[in-house]
Amino acid sequence: MSEPRSGTDRLDLRRLLVLVRQRLRGGRRRVRAAALPVLVAAVAAGLSWAVAHYGLGHAQPFFAPIATWVCLGFSADREVRKVAELAFGVTLGVGLGELVAHLIGAGVFSIMLVIVLGALLARFVDRGQMLTIQAGVQGIVIVALPVAAIDGPTGRVTDALVGGSFALLVAVLTPQDARRRAGQLAAASLSDLSQMLGTAAKGLREGDPERMRDALALGRSTQGTLDDWSSVVRNAMQSARISPTARRYLPELARLQRASTLTDRAMRNARVIARRGLAAVEQGVQDHRVADALHGLAVAAGRLGEALGSGRNTADASQVLALVTAELDPDDVEDPGWQLQTLVILMRSLTIDLLQAAGLSAAEANHLLTR
Repeated sequence: MSEPRSGTDRLDLRRLLVLVRQRLRGGRRRVRAAALPVLVAAVAAGLSWAVAHYGLGHAQPFFAPIATWVCLGFSADREVRKVAELAFGVTLGVGLGELVAHLIGAGVFSIMLVIVLGALLARFVDRGQMLTIQAGVQGIVIVALPVAAIDGPTGRVTDALVGGSFALLVAVLTPQDARRRAGQLAAASLSDLSQMLGTAAKGLREGDPERMRDALALGRSTQGTLDDWSSVVRNAMQSARISPTARRYLPELARLQRASTLTDRAMRNARVIARRGLAAVEQGVQDHRVADALHGLAVAAGRLGEALGSGRNTADASQVLALVTAELDPDDVEDPGWQLQTLVILMRSLTIDLLQAAGLSAAEANHLLTR
């Protein structure tokens, strides 16, 4: 009984290592993307505290750096409108909190009242969710903090204004290319898809169920990056529509948005391929030709990600995909028939997704597979 348990433990450890490596890979991406924005926000928060402390003479101006950090955060996508929205929400919450605390003092009713007033007034002013949340949060903080412990009621409002002003200054002076973050996430998502397909190709070529399980584990861990890509490109599209300087990026953003939807669809197909491939390999299926086609899809996905991430032409990826389509005829597969045929049919669907993500229409992609 000890040997099977030992073998199972080794397999569980291997699967854990695959997931840990994927998590570390995603963590490194997030750190690289957030490093500069966090550094800029930290400097701005420190400067806002210095202005309120040394310039205005406030002994404990902690609302200044709080407002700056809340408005800027760790993202590079600092739209002036959203920063202004957050700055207004923080200042509104502080002001209402001061008013409620001055009129009726602290307590249960004061906290309830400042939430109601702050949230409803914020909803009246603008539809932004974060504005409403910050108005309520900052109002609660003000009501709950003793006025005597800091620089008086007007000092806290002034600190919030100073912090919000610094955040706005940073947003105005550091304009962001609306395409940059969306392109980075496109490259990361398609790199994940490429790695997963490459692992599945090795599993099918070697008849190795564990590699197929590794591929499935990789596929299941990628949804967060795909969701981030979809969210970032959607927000970038909304901003570009109202920004005179960013409006020229709309065609490329539309291309990235379409590719985001199709890549998500391709990843879902890839997970099904990994599941069906695992079942096939466990029954003794091993095929070099289908594995080579799967490897070709992995190469094409990687090249497509590089092209979308850098804004280059996707013709190279389309060419690789066109070559792979020649190997994706279910009628040409060897025995055992139905299992490999199922995999090829699923791969054809994934190929159509990638061809469309590369810029082809649905009709053009289907034509390549029916020639």
